[in-house]
Amino acid sequence: MKKDKEGDVPNRQAIRAQIDENLKRVYAATLNEELPDRFRDLLAQLQNKAAGKDGAE
Repeated sequence: MKKDKEGDVPNRQAIRAQIDENLKRVYAATLNEELPDRFRDLLAQLQNKAAGKDGAE
């Protein structure tokens, strides 16, 4: 099988562009999801812990 390097470059670029678009679409959808309550509670605990350390020093 013979490879045409010049013809292969646009195909690779098109594939990479398609992958980029698909990843952006997936991550955009994820960013719009609401955080689960358990995760939100854990974040609040971490913030409270960090605030307690800052206030003690």
